[in-house]
Amino acid sequence: MSRFLIIICLVVTVAGCAAKDWRTASREPAGIAPDPAVTKEAVLQAYAAPTWGWRGWFAVHTWISVKPANGTSYTVYELIGWRQKRGIPMVRIEKDLPDRYWFGERPRLLKELRGEKAEKLIPAVDQAARSYPWPDTYKAFPGPNSNTFIAWIAKKVPELGLELPFTAIGSGYAN
Repeated sequence: MSRFLIIICLVVTVAGCAAKDWRTASREPAGIAPDPAVTKEAVLQAYAAPTWGWRGWFAVHTWISVKPANGTSYTVYELIGWRQKRGIPMVRIEKDLPDRYWFGERPRLLKELRGEKAEKLIPAVDQAARSYPWPDTYKAFPGPNSNTFIAWIAKKVPELGLELPFTAIGSGYAN
């Protein structure tokens, strides 16, 4: 392939990514998580979705969602680096939709626990998230980053049995 064609391919590819706008990208639920109004048992789920823009070709963003038994909503645990620039804590522990599209990218379920096992592990997940050692530091590579946060939780709560994908760049930083 000639250099000219390679350059054209790169320009078209990058332009395709730039045409997306994160402000209008879908953040709707993907319909993966059970409805808390119907599901009375505890639910603990881990998700991954391609990251925003060109990074999504090789990297994912990960998060954990939990709902206690008889809970009416989910709590989402994730770390979002750009929040620091806005003066907001990067560690995000908030009531939210558990399976949102990650700025237009459909999440995939990495792990799901239900019932008594999930109920038992929810407090441990919360404690691990709140003890994260790098809450004010973000570095896309090699970390710490959003995947480091979830890897930290998985390391502190081995009963989760959560294995992050290879594309969870930064997950090895917690080891």
